[in-house]
Amino acid sequence: MPIDANTIKDRIAAALPGAEITVADQTGGGDHYAARVVFGGFEGRMLIERHRLVYGALGDAMRADIHALALETLTPAEAEARGSARR
Repeated sequence: MPIDANTIKDRIAAALPGAEITVADQTGGGDHYAARVVFGGFEGRMLIERHRLVYGALGDAMRADIHALALETLTPAEAEARGSARR
């Protein structure tokens, strides 16, 4: 059963309060997504730990509804640094 981008965003937001989240359906089919999550709680965590937090927020949807999820997980400082580099 397809899951929509808003549901993915809501589930991540519930698990990571205060996170800045954007989610995009990559193919229009409701099963391949890209998400950018900026969260202060990622500070000091390795990439795999950050991804596990997001996967945990999505629970069973990662096994049933979402076929692929490209993640960008950043702390606010990392997001700011990337934003400055793009200017």
